[in-house]
Formats: sequence, structure tokens, C-alpha cells
Amino acid sequence: MIAIATTREERIQALNFDYASVPKEAILPCNLCASDRWVVITHRDRYGYPARATTCADCGLTMLNPRMTPEAYGKFYEGVYRPLVSAYHGRLIDAKTIQAEQVPYARAFIEFAAPYITDSHRTLLDVGGSTGIVAREFMAEFGFSTTLIDPAPAETAEAAALGIESITGFVESWDSQGRKFDVVGLFQTIDHLMDLTLTLAKLREVISDHGIFLVDIVDFRAAMLRNRSVEEAIKIDHVYSLTEETAEALFARAGFAWVRKSYSADHLHVSYICVPTKPTIVTPESTWVANLLREIRQVQNTK
Repeated sequence: MIAIATTREERIQALNFDYASVPKEAILPCNLCASDRWVVITHRDRYGYPARATTCADCGLTMLNPRMTPEAYGKFYEGVYRPLVSAYHGRLIDAKTIQAEQVPYARAFIEFAAPYITDSHRTLLDVGGSTGIVAREFMAEFGFSTTLIDPAPAETAEAAALGIESITGFVESWDSQGRKFDVVGLFQTIDHLMDLTLTLAKLREVISDHGIFLVDIVDFRAAMLRNRSVEEAIKIDHVYSLTEETAEALFARAGFAWVRKSYSADHLHVSYICVPTKPTIVTPESTWVANLLREIRQVQNTK
């Protein structure tokens, strides 16, 4: 008789994903402030993998360090990511089933962004666009012509079937060939990026002068405090774990000014509407970083 995995730990182990042996690379300079002062805050993630996360002692940016290489992440998104998330939640989440969940998310973001979208906004770039459902809803609402980028072939295939121009790959290596877009969306994606500074700079280059940038983060601090666990707020599919402070500093440095912010219904995501502006060097205050590290230590010692 074949044993059926019933616990979360058993389901994850049944995937036989050997994270420890996957190629990784260490990151020394902080992707936000270029500091090389790191504090190791955990040695495993919410899935139980031996993933080390570090927080920059100068700006508070948290990331996996070392992280999987781009090639390893490509294979991860191709065959491991959705099964892993399914195992964690105990239900099937794949390129087909995820679509039903993406519709209400898209409708909520459309309502949030609608006051800032005008007739002059005709094109949409959806980075990390998954199966294209979010893009489809924006297209139906505003009549956008859309280009979508995502590293998972099964998901870009679904988007292409909807008639969306779909590119399989990472935005970091994407060549825009001088194209401009009126609306750029980074929906539930920024935490997955390999290089925040590079990607935001690239998006700043491709956005029209009158364009808007739509983005949301999973607030690391909110997730940590909700779960009373640092490990539960870290996962190998999120290279970065952002807070409002680090996200807004990244936006400012890339040349984006946020004009509207929303704490989403799940109490974890923070959504932003940004407009292009002149880049400004912003770094979270040292007192805030010290308080964040103090909170991390307190949470670590509550169990």
C-alpha cells in the first residue's frame, strides 16, 4: 500500500526537491544601498528548506543570501514552484487553477488604479504576468494592447492562448528594443525579482512620460508579526522580502514617486500607484533599521 502524504511537511518532502544542492550565488553589496553589512536573520524558510536570509544593517533590505542562480530559478519556476505552493497549502495550485484566484485580485487592483488611468494610456507591460488573467481583465476594462513577461512556460502558454503577446523569461535579461509602455504592472512579482535595482531602472526606461507604474509587495514586517515567526515570512520563491520603507526607497531611487497606497484586504500586501519622476537617493532611517532588527530578534525569541 502506498502511503498518502497528509501533513504539510510530508507533502513538501514528497516533492523530492533538494534545495541544498541547487546552485547558488552569494550577494555581497546590498541591492538597495550597496552596503556590505549584513545580519543573518534565519537559516530556513517557511517550507523547511535550509535557506539563509539576511537583512542589510544600513537600510533594512532583506533577501535570500545566498540565493539560487538565475538558471536554477528558471528550472524552479518551470517544474517546482507551483507543486511546492500546492504542497504548502494542501490543494492543487497550477496554471489552470490559479486563474480563478487571479480574477478578484485583478478586479480589486483595477478599482484601485482606475482614477489614474486615462484615454492616453493605451499600452500595458505586465511583468511576471503569470497566466495573463490580470492582463486580460485590464484589457477588457481599458482596451490596452498588452505585452506579458513570465519565467514559467506553462503560464505564458495560457497567456498566449488569450491572445496576449507573451515572453517566457526573466525581465532582467529582456531586451525592450526601445519600446515604451503607458502602464507597467508588477503584480505580485517584485518579491520574486533577481535584481530589484536593475529591473526598476529598466521599467523606468520603458515607461512613457505620462505613464503609471502599478506594483504591490508582501510586507515582510507584517508577515513576520502576523505569524510571530521570521521563518514563516521567508520563502525560497521570494528572493527579496520588502517592507514599505525599503520598497519606497527603491521606487524613489529608480525614479518613481508613489501617489496612492493601499493596505490590501489580506493585510499582507501593500499596493502602490507610482508616476515617473526624477530619481532621488532615499535610504530608510538608521533608527528604523535598528527597530526592525530588534523586532526580528524579539520574534525569534517568542518560541
